[in-house]
Amino acid sequence: MPDPISWSHSLPYFAIASAFGYLVGSIPFGLLLTRIAGLGDIRAIGSGNIGATNVLRTGKRGLAALTLLLDGGKGTVAVMAAGLYGPDIAVIAAWGVVLGHVFPVWLKFNGGKGMATAIGVLIGLAPLLGLYACLTWLAVAIILRYSSLATLVSIGLAPVYAHLMGAFQLAEAIAVLTVLVWIRHHANIRRLLAGKETKIGAKDA
Repeated sequence: MPDPISWSHSLPYFAIASAFGYLVGSIPFGLLLTRIAGLGDIRAIGSGNIGATNVLRTGKRGLAALTLLLDGGKGTVAVMAAGLYGPDIAVIAAWGVVLGHVFPVWLKFNGGKGMATAIGVLIGLAPLLGLYACLTWLAVAIILRYSSLATLVSIGLAPVYAHLMGAFQLAEAIAVLTVLVWIRHHANIRRLLAGKETKIGAKDA
């Protein structure tokens, strides 16, 4: 569990961890993979998002799965690498990698919505917590068939799970990621409330 952060003494290290996380997070795997596969620009397909859900709309399930794995993997790798220098550094890198994914400088700060990377971050910070989030996502997705709702519920419950596990400071750190992911899903939230959100497996974007 992260110790209380002392910004005055550790700011240079935090800045490096944040930059490292951001650069790792900003690698747009969905965009790169679809281009390599000859599918063009994923931003011109479906929702225009670069994440795995939109890659799935190309009909390439394997490519979508690989995007999901890599987007999640970069979160886990960044956190675990930064964690070698302490739990506080890992948390800062966690924030950085999700920020990098959703606001990549290479794509004019218009990236993915952050769920896969956030799950990867949770696995890196606390594997059991990451497992709970994954199982929650799967349960909601299977029962209600809304990827966005599964995302909102699973990342929303992540701080609660951390708190119940006794990781109070970690819960606070994860709450920051929850807010960020929820903000990126503002359009999905509006569509869900209006009953217009696309279900998993539907052909329309």
